[in-house]
Parts: sequence; structure tokens; C-alpha cells
Amino acid sequence: MWAVGLLCGAAWAQPVPLTVCVSADNPPLSHLVGRQPRGLDLRIAQAAADALGRPLKVLPFETSFEKESSLAREVSALLSAGLCDAASGFPLLAGDFAAAAGDKSRTPDYPGAKRKRERPFIALQSLAPSRAYFSAALGVVQPAGAPPLNHLGDLGERRIGVVSGTLGGAVAMGWKQGALRSRLVSLGQKEQPLDELAAAPAAGATTRRFDGVLMPLALFDGWMVQHPRAPLVAAGWQRSIGVNLGFVTLASDTTVRPALDAVISRALADGSLPRWAAEEGVTWSAPGQPEVTRGPNLADLTSD
Repeated sequence: MWAVGLLCGAAWAQPVPLTVCVSADNPPLSHLVGRQPRGLDLRIAQAAADALGRPLKVLPFETSFEKESSLAREVSALLSAGLCDAASGFPLLAGDFAAAAGDKSRTPDYPGAKRKRERPFIALQSLAPSRAYFSAALGVVQPAGAPPLNHLGDLGERRIGVVSGTLGGAVAMGWKQGALRSRLVSLGQKEQPLDELAAAPAAGATTRRFDGVLMPLALFDGWMVQHPRAPLVAAGWQRSIGVNLGFVTLASDTTVRPALDAVISRALADGSLPRWAAEEGVTWSAPGQPEVTRGPNLADLTSD
């Protein structure tokens, strides 16, 4: 009986895992390599788990973005259902934290979830953000060895591809009241501009259709995870879009969010965060102020 008591006591003393929900396919912030989760989000989550003295458990989820849903609602459903203690890679937008009275949502897909129509609707609770750890940014991707591009005014005779109907396209078209329009090549949303830019010019051609692509750097980073030897780089010009990323917990949380805040604050102060980002293949931009915003402002983005 004494031995059984010791075993039971040891089992009872095991710390509860810190469960963090992460996007299953958002490289290089969070993604699966084989069956192992990787990415900048995981580095931060592991540091928070270590600070709390708890093992880290990762729950990858896949968003559906159906008419009745959104990332904010799906993440709120995961947290409100008690499936995780925190979620990573959350855009810190002011309108996405408070839950309306009576609001409900199904959870997104995750390992072990029932079929969607069999999942219950979860009463959503209000969320609260951690410190921001990353600022989403636009940039110009160009071939390695191309002339420096530290300002859009330095394009010269170079042509820039922009995907129509995107924020990057709108910024390029409106920059300084249309100053770049003669240098832009409009691309369809089904085209693969990075594949084209990385390839050698077509047989018989002396020039490329475009010399760079203006796009979200997060998309470039994700593409590079799949094409690690591609001869493309981000140019010096980068522009924050006014949206930071952070973690979120339920607003009622009193332990996990403070630990995340402490880890992020320390990693920003001592340089660990940009180092982790570089090691994971993230083109990192420091969070902007305020950390929680109302989203991109096109007038600001096209003025410089």
C-alpha cells in the first residue's frame, strides 16, 4: 500500500501540459515537419512552458474560413472549449477579442475532432492578447544578386509584379499617387510569381516579365520553406502593414498570458526573438506601436 501511495503521489504531482493551438500550415511561424511541429511560434511557446515548469503540448488546427466563421471565432471556440490554453499567430486586431452575448461557433479541424457537422457549437468567451512578437510586413522579393532596393523610388527601370486584388497590389498602385504604375506588371491570383521569378528567363528571352514581386513577406517565407535553395531574397525595402501578431488566451486567464508576456518581453530585449526568427526562416519585423490596432491603413501605406 505504501508503494502504491508513492506511485499515486508521483502521478498526481506531474504538471499539467501547457497546450498551445497553432496553425497546422503557416510556415515558418508554425508548421509540421514530418509529424513534428516547428516554427517561431513553437520557440516562444516552448519558452513559456519552460518558464511555467510545464511540458508543452501542441494542438495543430486547420482553418476553414467559411461564411459563418473567421479565424478569431475558430480560435475562440478552441480556447472556450478548453482544448488549449493559448493560441499563436493571432492578428492583434482591436475588434477580435470581445465575444458578443450568446455568440457560438464550432471548432476548426484538429487531430481527433469529430466530423464538422457532429461538433457542438461552443459558447464563445472573450479573449485577451499577449505582447506582440512580430509585425506583418510587405516587401519586394527579387533574385539574389540584384541591385539593392531600399526604397520604392529606387526601382529605376525595373518592373515589379503585383497580384491584383491584394493589399500589396493596392499599395503598389497607390504609392505616392500612382508614381509606380508604369513599372508594375499586374498578375492574376492563380499565377505563381515566385516560381516564375526563380526560374531562368524563357528560351530566347533576354529579360524577365518582371524583376521583383511586391508581396507579404510571410508568403515569401512560407514559399522558401518549400524551396530552400531558390535564388530569391527579400530586398531592403519592407513596410509594416500595421498588424502585429501575438498569442491569445481567454480573458479570464491569469497564468499563461503573463508567462507569454514575460517571455516575449525578455526575447525582444535580449535579441533572442530576431535570432529565433532567423533560425526558423522568418523575415522578422519588430512589433509596431500600438500593439493592438484596427488594421491596415491604405493612406499610410501608400504615402512612403
